[in-house]
Amino acid sequence: MLAQVSSTHIAAIGVLSLVGVLAYYVIQRTRHELRIRKIGGVRAPSLATNPLTAASWFFYAAKAQMRNQLLEHYNSFYEKATPECPNCVEIQILPRERYLLTRDPEHVKAVLTTQFSDFGKGPRFHELWRPFLGDSIFTTDGQLWHNSRGLIRPMFVKDRVSDLATFEKWVSVLLTKLPPSGQTADIMDLLYRMTLDVTTEFLLGASADSLNNPQSEFAKAFDEVQKIQMMLTTVGPFDIFLSRRRYKEGIQTIERFMMPYIEQALALPQEELEKLSNSDKHFTFLHSIARYTRNRQVLRDQIIAVLLAGRDTTAATLSWAFYELSHYPDKFQRLRDEIIHSVGRTRTPTYEDLKNMPYLRHTLNETLRLYPAVPYNLRSALEDTTLPTTPGNPPISVVKGDIVIYSTLAMQRRSDLYPPTSEKFEDPAVFSPERWETWTPKPWHYVPFNGGPRICVGQNFAMTEMAYCMVRILQKYDGLEYRGDWHAQRHEAEIVGKPSQGVKVALYEERV
Repeated sequence: MLAQVSSTHIAAIGVLSLVGVLAYYVIQRTRHELRIRKIGGVRAPSLATNPLTAASWFFYAAKAQMRNQLLEHYNSFYEKATPECPNCVEIQILPRERYLLTRDPEHVKAVLTTQFSDFGKGPRFHELWRPFLGDSIFTTDGQLWHNSRGLIRPMFVKDRVSDLATFEKWVSVLLTKLPPSGQTADIMDLLYRMTLDVTTEFLLGASADSLNNPQSEFAKAFDEVQKIQMMLTTVGPFDIFLSRRRYKEGIQTIERFMMPYIEQALALPQEELEKLSNSDKHFTFLHSIARYTRNRQVLRDQIIAVLLAGRDTTAATLSWAFYELSHYPDKFQRLRDEIIHSVGRTRTPTYEDLKNMPYLRHTLNETLRLYPAVPYNLRSALEDTTLPTTPGNPPISVVKGDIVIYSTLAMQRRSDLYPPTSEKFEDPAVFSPERWETWTPKPWHYVPFNGGPRICVGQNFAMTEMAYCMVRILQKYDGLEYRGDWHAQRHEAEIVGKPSQGVKVALYEERV
């Protein structure tokens, strides 16, 4: 009898608890709906309205990422869009957890500049990324972000970027690692190792020596942590179900490599740091920020953030450029002709030389149009606000705490944002540096380095390094042939988007 009563009580408590949870859910959902109306806008077309249906979208997003099909999956969201709001949809998980997904230039413009104060990285992003990037420029808002940007900016002034000695040193090593003329090499692997060496020397004053040590524990850990970090972000609120063991081990490996250099910098007296100048060859990024803070965690966070931005974005863009050029011998030859005409076959280019090669600039711009380095990004609403829709329609209400995910990769491949295809303007899906001779993108239709107050402070550094590397390689080689399966290549969307198959090519030295 007692057991029967106890079972009845437990069942009743269970039912009451369920009713309570459902009542709470309904009340919170109603309050959220009223808040959306109070803001003065409407919802975006909905993909999911509850945790169960939302879970399937995040599951398939994770699956698409693992298969390197995230762009196709992302674009499929908009099949559920409406004519009034064709390029923005939403996923509601819980009453206070909502994601807006967009590929609309006006939305990118809003979150990055015109409504900059309404959007930021937000507390959830900061918490999720803090183990890797700490309180750096990429994870913070407000004064913390402003302080980080102030620490970083001085090392990217023109006088520092135009000193090409570090680029020359490591491009020269890369050239020695390429196999004999006509033999196959994965140039992406070499480019990633080269840019790691360039960036670590720029940051720390000593390189990871990755070109001479292909099995670098540090380089492997850096790649592994990024891969896991992107997956944690892709699955949204379901990240709690993913193991973080390898993630934490990778971060420890990264820190073991960096901390001795940080200790060396902190061992220098403040007076000695002050005596160093930006023109001193031994003055590094680490020295620069150590002049303003002795906090080891701050130094660690800023170095990892700039390492991510400086190494991966440059290597990925160069990899895509060689991938595309290997498919178009006429474009490769035109680029090489410009380089030889400008600097000859052996002279090291100057900063001014690089700026005066229009076809080289167009080649890099076209690569970044098709393959923006950071293909997916997000902002959190810091205040109740709105996003614009098509003319004559009400805006989309955005509630404080909502997450806006935007994809420059999807946006920059939207054919409706380009002029009609013609003899002078190739299909936007096709790699064509020539289009830049007569065409300029409309504002916010092309944002490879973000925009507004958070525009990339290192974009000039990156463009200079990429241009320098391409010039030195094409000075030596007059032929480029793709040796992989062109049609098997996929866009691998980690933090930075890169070719999933590597870039296996043969380079042919000029016969003299």
